[in-house]
This record gives sequence, C-alpha cells and structure tokens, in this order.
Amino acid sequence: MATSGLQRIDIESASDFPGIRRSRLETLQVNLGYRCNLACTHCHVDAGPKRSENMDRATVEAVLVFLLRADIKTLDLTGGAPEMNPHFQDLILSARRLGIHVIDRCNLTILEEPGYEDLAGFLASQRVEITASLPCYLEDNVDKQRGKGVFDASIRALQTLNQLGYGKAGALKLNLVFNPLGATLPPPQTELESAYKTHLWDNFGITFDRLFTLTNMPIKRFAHSLEREGRLEDYMSLLRQHHDPDNLEGLMCRTTLNVDWQGYVYDCDFNQILGLDLGGRRIHLSETDPVLLEGSPIRVGDHCFGCTAGQGSSCGGALKR
Repeated sequence: MATSGLQRIDIESASDFPGIRRSRLETLQVNLGYRCNLACTHCHVDAGPKRSENMDRATVEAVLVFLLRADIKTLDLTGGAPEMNPHFQDLILSARRLGIHVIDRCNLTILEEPGYEDLAGFLASQRVEITASLPCYLEDNVDKQRGKGVFDASIRALQTLNQLGYGKAGALKLNLVFNPLGATLPPPQTELESAYKTHLWDNFGITFDRLFTLTNMPIKRFAHSLEREGRLEDYMSLLRQHHDPDNLEGLMCRTTLNVDWQGYVYDCDFNQILGLDLGGRRIHLSETDPVLLEGSPIRVGDHCFGCTAGQGSSCGGALKR
C-alpha cells in the first residue's frame, strides 16, 4: 500500500529503534518559523515563501527567560529562514548580552534578498556562528535541489561573508552543510570537506571552517518525493541496514531541546515536524523544568535511524569523523 511507509515512520510505538535518554541540556534549538525564500526538495519542515508561521514577540521573550533559567550556553536558530522572523535581530542582541553563543542556520541566499542587505554585517558584529546550506560544490546539483540560480547566489554570499572575516579560522565561524541529492548516505565527512575546500578556493577564492554532512530525513517533503518514486521502503531499509549503535551516545537530542515557532518543546526538530511532543504531551517552553529533563526518555521513531546510519548525522555533522 502506497502510504504504509509514511505510516510506519510516523507511528512511534511501531518502531524498534533503541531507547535513549537525555543527558545535561546544553543547547536550545529554536525554530523561528517555516517561512523561507526557498522551497528545497530535501526540506523536512516543508518551508517555503507561502508559509506564514512565525514566532511572535511573547514567545521570543519566553525563549530568553528559559535561556537564563536553564543556564544554556548555545542558542541554535533555525527555520525556514530564521532571518525572516521580524524578531530575529532582537533575539540575537538579547542573547549575546547574556553571553550566549548564537548559531544561525542560514541558506545564504537570504543575504541577497531585498531588505536583508545589512544582515551579513549584523551577524558579523554580533559574532554569530553561521552554519550555511551548500548541498554540493557543483552548480547543477545545488540548483536541482534548491532552485535555479541558488548556487550563484550562494557563492556571492560566501564571498561577502569571507570579506567580513568569516571562515578564516578566527572568531567568525563559517560552516557549510552537505546533504545528498537523493536517497543515499553521505560520503565520509573528512574527505568531502577536503574536496569542498579545494574546489571552492580554487574556483571562487572561498574559505570556510568546517563541513557538516547530514543524512536526508525520511519525513515530509523528502519522504513524499520518495513515496511518489516508489523508493521510500528501500530508503528506510538502507538506513536500518547501516544503523550503528556506537552513534547513539553522540545523538544531539541528548543535549539539545527543540522549540517550535509557537513555543512548544520537542526532543529534536524532526520530532517537532512529526508532532512527537516531548514526553508524550504538548508542553510549552514556559512550563518546562530544565532540571527534570536530564535522564528523561527521548521519543523515538523509525526516522531516528537517519541519525544513526553510517557515520551518523546531527546538526553538527557526522558523529564519527
């Protein structure tokens, strides 16, 4: 039956993924909304220009209160394009005043959008770490996955960031993110990073700090495309066959709490999109006790095999390097 793969992925109780528990909370990952200037084929949140979900000011304030209350050192901002949230800069300014390290998960092309001309300079002034999507160093592959003209715009954005001091092994960190074009596992991260650095420097004079390889998650837009092609079951089998239990210890969900645009909490961004609430019930960040999180069970499903397959996958790249 055509929908069986999606049903199996979405139903937590049907999964045989190993049970895991949280350790000490270190990072708050905040999804500021699903609005984006791009609509990439691999996007697990179905972000795009027509989405209107955006975190409001009251929820931003709740985020700041929780950061202070939980003594969190890293704020990881994602979307959509997080920069399109009207409170994006105010949130960063407030977090930096608290001494919190901020990561912006940037699609690069937003830096060229009208009204965002000063964004790169702002990020540099606040010492925001940029983790930027560049799913390949070849134009055809990037444009096929992200849209025509995205590669050229991304190259120009990276050159601008380099001019501001990003990616030069200093305080302004610039990381790039690779994910496969289709239903395959990423190649070894260290080798691919070397290839990226060589190609981008030789052809465009671009430097960056690190490359993160991510596995495409079998949910939402990517899962639907696999289902249409009749390849969803095969992809799930691939992830299961390459499951490595040694990756369980390093999973980012053990030290990260995810927050959606309305302020509700989840173990990870993928659980957010699948509606797998933290602890099995819908709870707001303002009602969350960070002390009680440590040692609590993490909600898992078949999609979790995407994080443990092969070299492992997290927002910080491969778990094995």
